[in-house]
Amino acid sequence: MRPVWLVQLLKMTFGGRFLLARATRAPLIGALVDRWLFAGDDLFYLPADRVVMAQSRRTIPVGLPVEASADVVLPSQVVEHFIEQAGFHWLMHTCICREASRCQDYPIDLGCLFLGEAAAGINPRLGRRVTKEEALAHVRRCRAAGLVHLIGRNRLDTVWLGVGPGDRLLTICNCCPCCCLWRVLPHVADRIGERVTAMEGVTVAVSDRCVGCGTCTQSVCFVDAIHMDGDRAVIGDACRGCGRCAEVCPQEAIEVTVAHGRFVEESIARITPLVDVRSPSFRTQTG
Repeated sequence: MRPVWLVQLLKMTFGGRFLLARATRAPLIGALVDRWLFAGDDLFYLPADRVVMAQSRRTIPVGLPVEASADVVLPSQVVEHFIEQAGFHWLMHTCICREASRCQDYPIDLGCLFLGEAAAGINPRLGRRVTKEEALAHVRRCRAAGLVHLIGRNRLDTVWLGVGPGDRLLTICNCCPCCCLWRVLPHVADRIGERVTAMEGVTVAVSDRCVGCGTCTQSVCFVDAIHMDGDRAVIGDACRGCGRCAEVCPQEAIEVTVAHGRFVEESIARITPLVDVRSPSFRTQTG
């Protein structure tokens, strides 16, 4: 359990995260930081439900009713699956990233949600245990506020929170484009950056409807993955599939595609071997 004063110190040094991130490009420093803070990590961003829903409405085949889009499988179902499965739910009082950055655009009180028995060791002054229903309501509020979910195993959280083991703590961050810790991705060593990816089956592409207005490049992408090339937006390999650029495009020229079929099941299967969020008694009963 970390004392509150240490968490306050982390907030004070948050502004220097880009400098620290660039330092990891030195091979020795990068290897040490990767082993200490990121070993075994696998995290991915989920595109917003409303982006997927909007895309599905634009691609309904002729002759099918618009109501057919109501059956679209949504990325948030990955988050809700683990909330349903978890035996312990812990909600942080604030988002440490937005609080440290004094965010003016997104709610500071919508903090991370941690699942699994390791969360029981978090300092109670930083948050509280909540019910499954409260956890579900929280993530819905986050989505309504325009925040994007990041989910997975994150060793960094076990270190700064002083809890463990890592395979009993699932992180669900609710990220804004301006303050997210992972804005450091363009600056960190590749071996660290590769641990944070897009959701299974997600692709983001610019269509021929692009008129080159540049709206999508104006402090929208938190990993600087989109830029102008002449009179057309171009999305690079750094894209993590959050879909923010598609939300702001006035021409609806950016398309977020989620593979049909089992993309939710594949995403769940990706996390499950890394983090067991079930209660100890449930694991004993099921073997």
